[in-house]
Amino acid sequence: MTPFALALLAALPEAQAQSAGRKGLDPVFVTATRSPQALSQVLADATVITRADIERQAFGGLADLLRNQACFEMVRNGNPGANTSLFVRGAETRHTKVLIDGVPYDSQRTDGASWQSLPLAQIERIEIVRGAASAIYGSDAIGGVVQIFTRKGEGAPLLELGVGGGNNGLAKLDASISGLNGIVDYALSVASERSDGFNTRPVIGDPGYSPDIDGYRSRSVSLRLGAQLNKAHRVDLIGMDSHINSQYDASAKPKVDDRNINAARALRAAWTAQWSPALDTSFSVGESTDNYETKPSVYQTETRTRSIALSAGLKLGTGQLNGSLERREDKLVNTSVTGGKADRHQDAVGLGYLWSAGPLSLQAHARHDSDSEFGSANTGTLAAGYQLSPQWRLLSSYGTAFKAPSLFQRFSDNGKPDLQPEKGKNAEIGLHFTQGVHGASLTAYRNLIDNLIVYVRGRGACKSSLGCYDNIGQARLQGLSLKGNTAMAGIRLSGSLDLQAPKDVTEGRANYGKVLARRSKTHGTLRAETDVAGWALGAQLLASGKRTDNLDTGLKIGGYATLDLDAQYSLNQQLRLQLKLDNAFDRKYETARGYASSPFQFFVGLRYSPTL
Repeated sequence: MTPFALALLAALPEAQAQSAGRKGLDPVFVTATRSPQALSQVLADATVITRADIERQAFGGLADLLRNQACFEMVRNGNPGANTSLFVRGAETRHTKVLIDGVPYDSQRTDGASWQSLPLAQIERIEIVRGAASAIYGSDAIGGVVQIFTRKGEGAPLLELGVGGGNNGLAKLDASISGLNGIVDYALSVASERSDGFNTRPVIGDPGYSPDIDGYRSRSVSLRLGAQLNKAHRVDLIGMDSHINSQYDASAKPKVDDRNINAARALRAAWTAQWSPALDTSFSVGESTDNYETKPSVYQTETRTRSIALSAGLKLGTGQLNGSLERREDKLVNTSVTGGKADRHQDAVGLGYLWSAGPLSLQAHARHDSDSEFGSANTGTLAAGYQLSPQWRLLSSYGTAFKAPSLFQRFSDNGKPDLQPEKGKNAEIGLHFTQGVHGASLTAYRNLIDNLIVYVRGRGACKSSLGCYDNIGQARLQGLSLKGNTAMAGIRLSGSLDLQAPKDVTEGRANYGKVLARRSKTHGTLRAETDVAGWALGAQLLASGKRTDNLDTGLKIGGYATLDLDAQYSLNQQLRLQLKLDNAFDRKYETARGYASSPFQFFVGLRYSPTL
């Protein structure tokens, strides 16, 4: 990244509330505490992504959208259907808790969410919390939380149709209908996307792979039904199903069509009740599944996670007391696991208190998790905010977190049954500025992760002689994150700059003090938007510094910068034209050594919203 780019990014950081913030709104945010709050009052480093932001992405998956957020870095082995990792503040994929309408979603095979399985078309809104949150959500939330909310019906019936295509054989079709009829609201959405793709293994003369074009096909559907039984009681039924079939290179044999197939599903039933102006409760049951298989090589695995949760909120003067009881059941079906399957359960009780008076806000959360495999874990978070002036607000927090080892890490041929949870200690302090259309925030954080689970080759303490997982690592994740927004001369500007040092600090190891693999020391974004003659125009710059692909070999990956362009034009009240250029200058770059990233891609689409 050039000094000029760094200076520009530092001057114009990213808006926390994005589109909502630019319009002067203060959206409601629930993920930080499980209680509705105005985003401006949240005591965590938080972001809301709206449906308008999602539609601008136009195509691809959730990871393509999130990589443009502060503190996020994406690594992908090829096209949008290939294995994808997202690092939040330098933390591993497994250290980010992912929720779909409140239902935990992850893979006990890869130990973390299968980001490539999550579609954009079914998402109405995304909430992001950076930092430790296990005191609220239990295992996994060491680096942060990403909660996905599927589409919801409200008001008069609304029909939306979208169609579009572009180069590389890209084609996309989606349709949705939503609305409110009496006490019942409904939303049904379906989508399909395909692309011929590109050669994801462009290494010349590599004897291990046969060069070819690798594409993908995806389809998804979501359904939400809700009933407001009366002023105090509401029930919801939510379901989402997604399937992506993508090509990849695993063989040097010509005409071998290697494919990986990912499927994700989430179901939830919920009942919320307002028993009095001071007391509310929520009860929900949910299930998520993650399926993965490869063809023609035979490999198949499935993760199923079931959850039951009861929560309550009680207002006490200027404060609020929150309590929760939860049970989570995980099951992994995998041929590499002893007996072909493994399961476990976790029971948890949590308590939180939110208090605010004048310029001061305080929060305290505590949680006890009991696991059927490794015992118990206790976590807590303390957070404070102080309004220094109408424009300036100071935030600080300290929290502990844990990540239970996956069932694959414990019970596969490469696993160790006595693995213990990874444990995190996160401290951060932030300063926020808001005045009209101008906003900025600076957050400094330090997250120390102990008992880090590392795959050690040749260790031989498990069934496989090749190596196994062990609690022998320690990582220190620290950095500065600068975000904000402004407007001048009819142009809205937003951006982010992250300066980080996620390092291996395991005493006695050869990699002590080295920056963790595939993470850059510097990365950032810059976005500009304007309205001209009925057109809504946007440009997005994404830049990342160089990284080390593998700490043991020391092989490097070069830094890069890409430019995306987007435009929308309303042909009439019901019909909208959409244009998108990704990687406009066709920059050749890698996020994983030896795997090409998406080349220049254009998209032309129409969105039709007829009046019903």
